[in-house]
Amino acid sequence: MSATRTQQDIRDRTIVGAGLLAGGANVIMQLAHPAVGYGVVESRVDDGNIYKRPVKRTRTTLTYLAVAMLGTDEERSAYRRAVNRQHKQVYSTESSPVSYRAFDPQLQLWVAACLYRGIEDVYRVFVGPMDDETADEIYEAAAALGTTLQVRPEMWPADRNEFQRYWERSLGDVSIDDTVREHLYGIATLRFLPRPFSLLLGRFNRFITTGFLPLRFREEMRLDWSPRQQRRFDRFMKVLAAVVMRQPRILREFPYNAYLWDLRRRLRTGKPLV
Repeated sequence: MSATRTQQDIRDRTIVGAGLLAGGANVIMQLAHPAVGYGVVESRVDDGNIYKRPVKRTRTTLTYLAVAMLGTDEERSAYRRAVNRQHKQVYSTESSPVSYRAFDPQLQLWVAACLYRGIEDVYRVFVGPMDDETADEIYEAAAALGTTLQVRPEMWPADRNEFQRYWERSLGDVSIDDTVREHLYGIATLRFLPRPFSLLLGRFNRFITTGFLPLRFREEMRLDWSPRQQRRFDRFMKVLAAVVMRQPRILREFPYNAYLWDLRRRLRTGKPLV
């Protein structure tokens, strides 16, 4: 299969804007590693703080996902340089409860692994079960979620079996304390949005976020979940998927297509990328 064909297949199968409903759960998974969690909570980069700059933080994250999965090598390199300038300011101090630095490739590997698991979740909800060939293609493409930054290609587990072993080992590092939990609970309940929106949508987003969380992370967040809630979640996602996957591609891919377009516009005009 040609590279162009593979990329188009990946786009058709994984780029679903409604999958952003799983975003809160994926952030929780990433920050469940204490070094990642405190790297975000203590970050001195206000532009990357979702509570201070929610629109810009969202744009940076979604643009990264779009360029990593669908961008050219040149676009990835440009975005890497822009993100690196932000990451230079993210490192632990003597008062930090854990040691961290944003350039740590092992921490970036964990974040990339969580993003890949998120792609799997969104695919299963909106498209359906994966066959082995599809799963292998998506897994291979997902390596760019890490290698777009400091993860070396050889660090990405060689295949899905190796990835599963890596994932199970890494779960031993998962731990969410009260400080990080409070930060993440605010994301789950949309407290970073203006109060009218968080009051209107926060409870719903908490429900969706909890539904997408694997049990281990749900327990770390101390979020209750019952069989009845699981049935409600499954019914809702089934209806949503039926609607979304019948939309024209330009709508189905929004806002990823818009952010990728914006990145290319910024590159042409010399505007900051993040």
